[in-house]
Amino acid sequence: MMTNLFSVFDPSTYILNISLNWLSTLLGLLLIPSTIWLIPSRHFILWNKVLLTLHKEFKTLIGFKNINKGATFIFISLFSIIMFNNFLGLFPYVFTSTSHLIMTLSLALPLWLTFMMFGWINNTQHMFAHLVPQGTPPVLMPFMVCIETISNLIRPGTLAVRLAANMIAGHLLLTLLGNTGPYLSASLLTILISTQIALLVLESAVAIIQSYVFAVLSTLYSSEVN
Repeated sequence: MMTNLFSVFDPSTYILNISLNWLSTLLGLLLIPSTIWLIPSRHFILWNKVLLTLHKEFKTLIGFKNINKGATFIFISLFSIIMFNNFLGLFPYVFTSTSHLIMTLSLALPLWLTFMMFGWINNTQHMFAHLVPQGTPPVLMPFMVCIETISNLIRPGTLAVRLAANMIAGHLLLTLLGNTGPYLSASLLTILISTQIALLVLESAVAIIQSYVFAVLSTLYSSEVN
């Protein structure tokens, strides 16, 4: 039963033995109207305000002293990619690429490795000092080094698992409730549809929140190596 339940998240569309489900990752480009590049439409104005707000917030998180020109664009692009893919997964028969660790780890692991390499090569003393929080008693220093090292090593895993688990959880709940529809009476079916609409609204909020959390945590991790 559990195997069948989770199999809805497995790539299943094949042509010439090539999995086509991952093409849903590129479908976000189709949602961007061509007019967004030509005239200042309402869509452009709204999206521009969102990007400017994110730019200001990420600039504050990174730190004005440590910021380089264009540094926030990396995290804004990361936010946009994840949010588009999260929303695409809410459409029927569209493969949710962000529900797979292949996708989320591909985003989190290279970022974390880059931050760590940059920090240890250019700011080695600062990285060593970061392993022992200020004011730690000498007796606890070895334990704090172990704890901080482990917390650093699991960061890409927590980023990836958090995003994938949140995407899977909501979709599983929608699938489980939807499968009970044919066996319900008309009155219960009305309640089920209302519940499904409420869950869909919740999933839309989760799609934005999880992409925002992923981008903000990546920004905070980058600010620690400077």
